[in-house]
Amino acid sequence: MDTDLIWQHIDEQRLELAALIETLTPAQLATPSLCDAWTVRDVAVHLTHSHTSPSRAMLAACRYGFRFDTMIRELALRDHTSADEAAATLRAMVGSRRHPIGTTPMAPLLDSLLHGQDITVPLAIDRTMPHDAATACAAYLWSTGFPFHARRRNAGRRFVATDSGFAVGEGEVVEAPIRDIVMLFGGRSSAAGVLAPSL
Repeated sequence: MDTDLIWQHIDEQRLELAALIETLTPAQLATPSLCDAWTVRDVAVHLTHSHTSPSRAMLAACRYGFRFDTMIRELALRDHTSADEAAATLRAMVGSRRHPIGTTPMAPLLDSLLHGQDITVPLAIDRTMPHDAATACAAYLWSTGFPFHARRRNAGRRFVATDSGFAVGEGEVVEAPIRDIVMLFGGRSSAAGVLAPSL
């Protein structure tokens, strides 16, 4: 997928998520998300953090001893931005091509697809993924290591998407929609509709 199309998908996802977030009730916003220790509101706020400046990101990394998972989690929990403010920020990010330092544009695309599910699955809202964007994210997750290690965690299995041309791996064949494959590769095994590997 070329860079312009990646950013087009990112912009579309941000607009859709902003519109969704604005419709959620206080009870829905307080619902535990698929992300450990985060509510739906926390996930919404985290989505705005991809525009954190490099200098602020470096300060935060130093503060948390370069434990990036801890840093990301705590920044969302300590950010008191309201859901409506997060939605407005997501809209304001449309058209920007900024992404977190040390990453590629695939990072905000993956964030928008995965975190969209982190928000909607616990709320029993069916949110589709564009097949081409989801396929690109599945390939990205399979080919990269940290933090998901999808290839290592799913060794001995071959994944074949039933609704796109995606297929990777060797071994036991697992057929599933590309959305479920992305969620499994992204660590959402409890919510993915495919069999999770034994750990």
